[in-house]
Amino acid sequence: MQKLLSTAIALILAANGAAAQATGGEQAGIERFNEALRQATLHMDNAATLSLWEESGVSLLPAAAPITGKRALAAFLDRATSSMSNAKMRSFTLECFDLHVSGDWASEWCTEHQIVDLAGGKQFDGRGKMLLVLHRGPAGAWRIQNEMWNEAAKAQ
Repeated sequence: MQKLLSTAIALILAANGAAAQATGGEQAGIERFNEALRQATLHMDNAATLSLWEESGVSLLPAAAPITGKRALAAFLDRATSSMSNAKMRSFTLECFDLHVSGDWASEWCTEHQIVDLAGGKQFDGRGKMLLVLHRGPAGAWRIQNEMWNEAAKAQ
């Protein structure tokens, strides 16, 4: 039920302008969240990344089944990092736009660019677009409830 509710809220937030632009405090809190997400990704820190998710969070990645819940997200991240044991994130940028907040729910879309040094002198240079649905918990911290990610075109 919560997944259905969060999806419906995301659609409402994105589609009809019912949500207000974030207040200064809300914006600052979500900017802190975005910086924590950037740092966790930059350092390839799975524990820090998982701390930014709701227990029932859902990640929708391209050409993959939904990854539902922290346990499944942890297993996915562990598989990804173990398959790249010698990888090192060289750079990671994250820019987020169009923040809308409605009570304890928020949505924003972001672009990301990462350069990862891989074993054997290879390099991964990837860009993506994300839609994030965030939920503010009782302690006031924002967490990811839903994430949808897809590949972005290379910069010209």
